[in-house]
Amino acid sequence: MWIDTHCHLDAGEFGDESVAQAALAKAQGVDMIVIPAVEVATFAGVARLAGSIPNGCYALGIHPIFVPHAHEDDLRAMRDQVAAAMDDPRFVAIGEVGLDFFIPMLCEPAMRDKQVHFFREQLRIARDFGLPILTHVRKSQDVVLKHIRQITPNGGIAHAFNGSFQQAQGYIDAGFKLGFGGAMTFTRALQIRRLATELPLDAIVLETDAPDISPAWVHPGRNSPDQIARIGEVLAQLRGIAVDQVAQASTAAATAILPRMKLKAD
Repeated sequence: MWIDTHCHLDAGEFGDESVAQAALAKAQGVDMIVIPAVEVATFAGVARLAGSIPNGCYALGIHPIFVPHAHEDDLRAMRDQVAAAMDDPRFVAIGEVGLDFFIPMLCEPAMRDKQVHFFREQLRIARDFGLPILTHVRKSQDVVLKHIRQITPNGGIAHAFNGSFQQAQGYIDAGFKLGFGGAMTFTRALQIRRLATELPLDAIVLETDAPDISPAWVHPGRNSPDQIARIGEVLAQLRGIAVDQVAQASTAAATAILPRMKLKAD
């Protein structure tokens, strides 16, 4: 059993293949795929897609890359739609939210401030509804941690984690799990592979971020959720443990941090 804790299955790169991709992943043992929204305009689509596949669930959030075009009304709409989604058992988290200080345009002072504002407001929504968050953290580890400590959600996942051991411990102390995926499969990704090898196994969840962050054997092609088992095999090799142990541990970590997620028995 595997869980892909972060997969943009609604992305345009999948065209009309999203349902087929979910079925292919299911055949490879992927019992759940978490589909995060990136802007209010995609909320209905991700909920509909998650409801159309047996191994789908979803999160609602405004991604930092979409913050430049977002408005205060989007935050109000998000709060209303989150309230309505609480009755949907496939709704599991707030996400994808966070901070991106890598893209130059997003690093301009006014845009940094807007990112922080939107992140803090979405943290408040997560806190108010008792939800975990799926956090985008790029060149912003310490700043994201600072705001999480000030406005504390019900745990979450640091998506595509690529920080230091000290930062990793900060997230773990805040009740978070750390997401590892395709980047870990490249031999040159020394820091990520060290983290994956040495961090507590119960702190790690697996993800594809499909269609992005393709593993080494797919790069530069389109990533897909059926790759999660092979990514898990790489983690097992790095740690010198059985693949089944990684599958069990990563599934347990994912279900612990996303308590609304209910796996369906075959």
